[in-house]
Amino acid sequence: MTSRLYPTRPFVGASIAVFRGDSVLLARRTRGAGAGLLSLPGGLVELGESAEAAALRELNEEVAVSARIAGLAGHTDVIDWNENKVRHHYVVLTFAARWTNGEGQTGPEASEILWRHISDLGGLNLTNGLPDMVRKAYGLVRATP
Repeated sequence: MTSRLYPTRPFVGASIAVFRGDSVLLARRTRGAGAGLLSLPGGLVELGESAEAAALRELNEEVAVSARIAGLAGHTDVIDWNENKVRHHYVVLTFAARWTNGEGQTGPEASEILWRHISDLGGLNLTNGLPDMVRKAYGLVRATP
């Protein structure tokens, strides 16, 4: 496997914005490029796995929550440079989903779980671009029966 640190190619990830009413699920990452930041649950897509399946699997593995996907909200390029070398490079596909089960549990990959109203994301230590992606995902969930 190619190292995630100073890789020779980008990695494909999948994250999931889960909504319970007007609140979105956030998890504080314990490792990786966003360690210490609040983000959407997610991780790498495994060989032979669809991005949707990866998002749902990571949601369950990281925070013990289940959801139903409404659609693809968008993507984010996470590129971290160290001088003139790429330190991390991920292309993350973000899905919008409705909560179906589970309150959320901390674990090895998520040290904190928050259900936060979508209008109350200010002042949080979030991964780059998260509020915009949450707004896109929320719009998709609201528009999809």
